[in-house]
Amino acid sequence: MHTTSLQKQQLGALLGPLFIIFILLALSLDIAWAKAPGGTVLPPPELPFKGKIGQTYKDSKPDKIPVIKAPAGAPNILVVLIDDVGYGAWGTFGGQIPTPNLDKLAQGGLRYTQFHTTALCSPTRAALLTGRNHHSAGTGTITETGTAYPGYTGQIPKSTAMISEILRQNGYSTAFFGKNHNVPDWETSVSGPYDRWPGLQGFDHFYGFIGGEANQWAPALYRDHQPVEMQVPKGKEGRYTLNDSLADEAITYIFQQKSVTPDRPFFIYYAPGATHAPHHVPKDWLDKFKGQFDQGWDKYREDAYQRQLKLGVIPPDTKLTPRPREIPAYDSLTPDQKRVAARLMEAFAAYTAQTDYEVGRVLDALDQVGQLNNTLVFWIIGDNGASMEGQLYGSFNEMAALGGIQEDPAFILRHLDEIGGPNAYNHYPVGWAWAMNTPFQWGKQIASHLGGVRNPMVITWPDRIKDRGGLRSQFHHVIDIAPTILEAAKLPIPGEVNGVKQKPMEGVSMLYSFDQPSAESARREQYFEMFGNRALYKDGWIAAARHGRLPWTTGTYDFDKDKWELYDLTHDFSEANDLAAKHPDRLKKLQDEFWVQAKKFQVLPLDDRLAERTDPRLRPSLIEGRTRFTYYPGSIRIPESSAPPTKNTSHGITAHIEVPQGGADGVLVAEGGVVGGFSLYIKDGRPVYEYNYFTQARSKVTGSEVLSPGPAAIRMEFRYDGGGIGKGATTTLFVNDKKVGEGRIEVTNWGRFSADETFDVGEDTGSPVSADYASPNRFTGILKKVEIDIKPASVNTADQEKIRSMAVRSRLVEE
Repeated sequence: MHTTSLQKQQLGALLGPLFIIFILLALSLDIAWAKAPGGTVLPPPELPFKGKIGQTYKDSKPDKIPVIKAPAGAPNILVVLIDDVGYGAWGTFGGQIPTPNLDKLAQGGLRYTQFHTTALCSPTRAALLTGRNHHSAGTGTITETGTAYPGYTGQIPKSTAMISEILRQNGYSTAFFGKNHNVPDWETSVSGPYDRWPGLQGFDHFYGFIGGEANQWAPALYRDHQPVEMQVPKGKEGRYTLNDSLADEAITYIFQQKSVTPDRPFFIYYAPGATHAPHHVPKDWLDKFKGQFDQGWDKYREDAYQRQLKLGVIPPDTKLTPRPREIPAYDSLTPDQKRVAARLMEAFAAYTAQTDYEVGRVLDALDQVGQLNNTLVFWIIGDNGASMEGQLYGSFNEMAALGGIQEDPAFILRHLDEIGGPNAYNHYPVGWAWAMNTPFQWGKQIASHLGGVRNPMVITWPDRIKDRGGLRSQFHHVIDIAPTILEAAKLPIPGEVNGVKQKPMEGVSMLYSFDQPSAESARREQYFEMFGNRALYKDGWIAAARHGRLPWTTGTYDFDKDKWELYDLTHDFSEANDLAAKHPDRLKKLQDEFWVQAKKFQVLPLDDRLAERTDPRLRPSLIEGRTRFTYYPGSIRIPESSAPPTKNTSHGITAHIEVPQGGADGVLVAEGGVVGGFSLYIKDGRPVYEYNYFTQARSKVTGSEVLSPGPAAIRMEFRYDGGGIGKGATTTLFVNDKKVGEGRIEVTNWGRFSADETFDVGEDTGSPVSADYASPNRFTGILKKVEIDIKPASVNTADQEKIRSMAVRSRLVEE
């Protein structure tokens, strides 16, 4: 068929307007796409060159270099996240511990009384930074208990970009100070990969630690990807901890950033790791609280409850929930147990007060540079409820408790003055954690009840929030922080980031509540789940099922035997009145809705296991199957999970060195720290092998001869007794194959030495394994290499499960 010229003209006349309409429609859609939440693409497409290019610059015209700027008026953002603390600890919300800096911030801003977290550290942090539920972000639990199910991989997917990356690509400076436990355990070594470290998740700067907890006196720190040691200012020896260092770093960053780019807003994520165990704090802080908690946890809750009523942070009709039968009454403790419990609580209180002070210094820095009014501050008091992992009577060395070792009160009493100091690794009793969650039931890990998930929060933004000192009771969740930040900065939620299509943000903005104290909550429903503890909130009602295992115990339980409870939170702030029997139909609807949301947000399959769920075949391993390890100088800060598996088996360690004229001292190889570990070192020219068993016993073998100048092979043979785990061993020292010493270790650590210490060659980073030296005690001779040979172990299946259980529990307590 042939088209005539007339037909072509008619067709052109028709297509012309259609083409114009199509272009206009496309442009309008493009504009709408750009404005709509979820409609932008990051990074934005490169703009075409609009200048003119001639043969030389004289007949050329340059274009403008595109510079991304944050929207006009976009505020600075400061997110402060405190660790392991419940609703009833800080004075601002009725606790006994004075927190004047949080008080001051609350007087200039808003206190939120129905804000919620996930009941555990890593999941809360993933939810906060991504704006998605923790299972949606692959962090249904800690990374060490990850499985190959989508909600539990422990790997935050690229489809849930962090708020830091979104802000960075929209003109913000970004910095992270403190705790990062969102890096999978097998990606924390020098070998990386670094995809899930802060530097590749939107943070221009990072200074802090990777993991769940840190020794405040000797932390394993990183600056970006590089391990660094905490520098103690001259004159502050013995009085300077990680709390001080993180505040100093944040203040320095604020001063520098506002000196160089005063008009560029910043996003600072400040997560100090306090007040997570170990509760380390300088003595001058600790002395302030002596004798203040002799009343015990039962009386503390009654007093805190009355203060909360007076402050108005709980409604007048709130009931104080009773102590669970699983937690002992304070009056049932022996006098020695009470002395220990009171001192452990004093350390926690001092640690809390110090943390409030250090955050106050950061806020003062903002004021000093004239940026306080234009900074949106979120100060979240807890990533979960207070930690109930310190055992029923507390611990001097929490790692001992994880290893199933009951610390005798007499042992702790002998070390009472060391609590809070560098030789301790203390954690308070379960009863104090319960008290810190006043007026609610339960605590950390138990996502079914408010003691585990309801955390206080203060928000200020003087340029925007005018209701100074106001209270807000809207029901919100940690996933709502990211959308609030984006709305405050006038930025859309991106639909694509770095080439990856994004999951929708599941959080909702809280910005409306700044101006409307009585507004209905924008969040009408929210699920909760952790280790099988689960709940579903909807329109003022919550259905809750606490499942089986208690936070200080192990074991798995039958889901079909769980008892569901029902609470009317509109009239029952503390979950004191179970209405399940009165409203079975309403309970059934909420139970059914839980399964709908569980499927939608990748919560399934429910899993209450700890060690049993961790299949090593599902994850990469740096050590699996290896029996020979060779390390060279500079091999430091190797995580214990990536170190040679020397426990529960015979092994040999050989250090090839050269001793200079005049001799040499220092560490050849060490693993662990003050809480437990081993060290092969030279002291006064003699080789020494020392084994630290949970600070309770130290075994040491010293060579009989001083080393001569020249090359030498220092070998330690560890002959394990066998017959189970944690048994004894005979250790023998050799110098150039000549036996120079032998000794016995009557009992050994069968699980992890520590939660945060590392394996080091040529020095001992972190805290020292031995009391004979101070870290890092670098070897002063020439260290060529260290070889470690692991003999085949004969550990039965039950013992293997026990070993894995302690490894997982130690990482869990880190949270």
